[in-house]
Amino acid sequence: MDVKDIKAGIKGTIGKEIFFYETVDSTNTVAAILAEKGVEEGTVVVADSQIRGKGRLGRHWASPPGVNIYMSVVLRPEIETRNATLITIMASVACAKALRRVTGLDVTIKWPNDLMVSEKKLGGILTETRLARKRIKYAITGIGVNVNLDLDTLPDVIRELATSVKRETGRCFSRTEVIKGILTEVNKWYNILKGKKYSELIFQWKDLTSTLGRTVEIILGKETLRGFAESVNDEGMLIVRLPSGASRVVHIRA
Repeated sequence: MDVKDIKAGIKGTIGKEIFFYETVDSTNTVAAILAEKGVEEGTVVVADSQIRGKGRLGRHWASPPGVNIYMSVVLRPEIETRNATLITIMASVACAKALRRVTGLDVTIKWPNDLMVSEKKLGGILTETRLARKRIKYAITGIGVNVNLDLDTLPDVIRELATSVKRETGRCFSRTEVIKGILTEVNKWYNILKGKKYSELIFQWKDLTSTLGRTVEIILGKETLRGFAESVNDEGMLIVRLPSGASRVVHIRA
């Protein structure tokens, strides 16, 4: 992974400062520490491997060395807390578009944060926010993508649900080039978020999603919600039609 090459190709604030580590507990954890110390918006933390990679709802994200992308971005968006879900919407649109362009794969988005190919998980996004006075002090958006992962190295239960760029295309890709592609798109779509062009983000997400128009099952802590995914609202929340006929607005839980 060539950090200098990544930084040289960046046109924007996202990725102008990059911290690279061989191994970390979690890139989100490291990025949060740096954010508390006042690093500039757009600072990126990249690791070759993670000991305790984070997924939603406290799940572990498998993070072997040398094959995948594990990175987190420090953001300081001046948006209302009710619009915080749009940060994940923004990142998922950016990642899906970048991966489509770099790999040629038909990457789709499964609400709220999964990057999918052939109904299997290629990557995921985890946004964690720190609030101050009812506003977002900073957000850490973690991005994980299975690039050159050999799935036979994973436990059976994960192997059935996951995939990688290598598995889908039959060849290895440069992680440096994939990161450059992702950060380029994040720069573009984050500017759209900061410009409060929320309808444009939602439109692009709907165009890329594999969630809408189908029956879904969503785990919300101890509750499992089943219903028909109808749409997302202006704040990026999923609108689900329950078997009773009632509608339910579903919020992302980190």
